[in-house]
Parts: sequence; structure tokens; C-alpha cells
Amino acid sequence: MDGGTGAYLLNQQTMITLPSIKFTPKRIFEILLGTMGFNVVIALFLTAIKFGGSFTENLILSQCIGLSICSLVCTSFYLLAPEALFAQLLLAVVAIIAGSVIGSLFGSVITGADIALLHTTPASLVQTILFGILFGAIISYIFISRDKLTASQALIQEERIKRLLAEKKTIESDLKRLQAQIEPHFLFNTLAAILSLLESEPARGRTMLKNFTMYLRAMLSKTRSDHVTIEQEIEMITAYINIFKERMGDRLHYACHIPDTVRSRLLPPMLLQPLVENAIKHGIEPKIDGGQITITASVTGNRLRLEVADTGLGFDNTHLAGLGLANVKERLQALYADQARLIVEENYPCGVKAIIEAPYDTP
Repeated sequence: MDGGTGAYLLNQQTMITLPSIKFTPKRIFEILLGTMGFNVVIALFLTAIKFGGSFTENLILSQCIGLSICSLVCTSFYLLAPEALFAQLLLAVVAIIAGSVIGSLFGSVITGADIALLHTTPASLVQTILFGILFGAIISYIFISRDKLTASQALIQEERIKRLLAEKKTIESDLKRLQAQIEPHFLFNTLAAILSLLESEPARGRTMLKNFTMYLRAMLSKTRSDHVTIEQEIEMITAYINIFKERMGDRLHYACHIPDTVRSRLLPPMLLQPLVENAIKHGIEPKIDGGQITITASVTGNRLRLEVADTGLGFDNTHLAGLGLANVKERLQALYADQARLIVEENYPCGVKAIIEAPYDTP
């Protein structure tokens, strides 16, 4: 019996909805090829138990009976398409019996063997039919088991896809929430500083407002996308640092070392900005002499390393307590699972390094 019959029976017996079998030339060829292979096994078995004639005669007879059963089952189920389980079983039994009789006739004509139905006795007729039903039932079970496994795998894959889609939506929602938490305090503090400078030092206030506008324009255009290039992220960070330079003057310096080979690498937007903010807020701004921020990117093997180093006050618990670093860790976990990490360590001879390591070939 072919896989189509197994699909019909399985559908009724286990209440699993299977895709309808399309009798394409490729599908028919697969069914016939599988049946022919099983017929060879039957011929070997019959020859081993010394039933019938030689192996050649048994092979011809097995192929005729097996292909007849296969053809009748395929045709009957394709044309009649019974839905009730009893009708399917009845149709399968009738097709197997008819296939056994017709196949035996063809095999008799080809081999001219005495066991042919052309010269048969009632006992040999019953024997032939019983063997046909037996082997037809065996091959039916094989096809049903195969279809059941295929159906189970399809259901598992479908559930897996649904689960992954649900997880993706959750992750996207979490990322938007985490990203939204990064900005408000910086925005309000900057606006307050601009208002103060416009009153006391209008020229510096206007310059700071210009840099702030440039930063907002860069930030809004980038955060509408799921990913930005490293070069775009650096441009936004440069505008961000320039806002602080208006307030801190020569107490704040910065440098970027980004190889051309990684400038087009994609990143989630606003991933480096919290690290720069943390370096300014906890390292350089509280230090009387200020310091420098250095942003470096490098690739080792299949790992991307992004480093934000400062020469501020040095390592203490305040570097780990900020909301920005917590958000970066959560975003890395949501985006890359255990394949990415955030490392915070001392920067010799002074300051702190915040390092992001992530797969290079995964945005």
C-alpha cells in the first residue's frame, strides 16, 4: 500500500490532519520504487522458505502482485477518496485481494508456473490471496508508520515555528522597551543644560543646541531601523560626545579606531551609546582633570569585539549599577542568547573598559 493510503488511514485513526497527497510523476515514481524494493524482499523470503518456484519466478510473481496491489490502492483512493474509516478499510481490503488475484494472473502468464491461477486449485487460490493480504498489510503498515512519523515531524516543526515567532515578538517588544529606557534622563538633562547656557553663555548654548539637534536627527533616523552599521553608530556617538564637550571643554577627549573592514558591520542601534554614557558619567566627569574615551573595534576569528575604554576615576561599583549597562546586557541576551557578552574590567593604568563580544556574522 502506498503512502497516500497510509495518510488517509492515519488521518482518521489519530485525528492528525495530514496534507493531501498529490499524485505527481515524482510521487508515483517514489511509491512504485518503494513497492518494487519491498517486492524483492518478499521474493527472497519466499525462496528462503522454499515456497513457489525459483527466485526468479518468485521475484516476477512478487513484483506483479505487489505492483498490482499498489496500483489498485492508489487508484481507488485517488478516485473514491473515502472519508469514513470503515469505508477506507473495506476499500483497502478489496484492493489488496483484487491486486493479489490480478497480479497472480500476470505473474502466471509471464512465468508459466504451475502455481498460476490459470491452473489453480481452491487451496492454492486461497493461499495466494492470503499471502497477498499478508504482504499487503505489512507494506501498508510500513507506509502508515512512515506517514505517521512524517506527520509528527511536520507538527513538531510547525509548533517550533510558532514558538519561535512568538519568542521573536516578545524579544522585539523587550528590545523596544529596553531601548526606550536609555534616553529620557539624558534628554532632560541636556535640555536643562541648554536652557541654563542660553541664559548665562548664549554662544555656548547655541552650539550645544546645534549638536543636540544633530544627535537627535541621527538617533531618530537610526532607531527606526532594527540594525545600523558600526559607522552609523559611531557618527551618532560622536554627536553625543560633542554635547558633553560643550559642557566639559578640554576635560573630555575621545578617539575612534574602527577598521574599514568592519565599518559596514550591522549592530542593534544604541548599543554602544550606554557604554559611552557610563564612561562619561562615572569615570571622566567626576574626575577633576577629566580624561579620554577610546572606542575600538576588532575581529578575531568569527568574534567581533567592541571596546569603550576611558581614563577616568577607575573601576568601582557605580560602573555596574547604571540602568544603561543592565539594558545592554539584556539586549545582548535577547539578541544573541549565550553567544554574546558584556565585560567590564579595569583599564590600565587608569579607568575602565566596557567590552562587547558577539558573533561577527550575525547582526
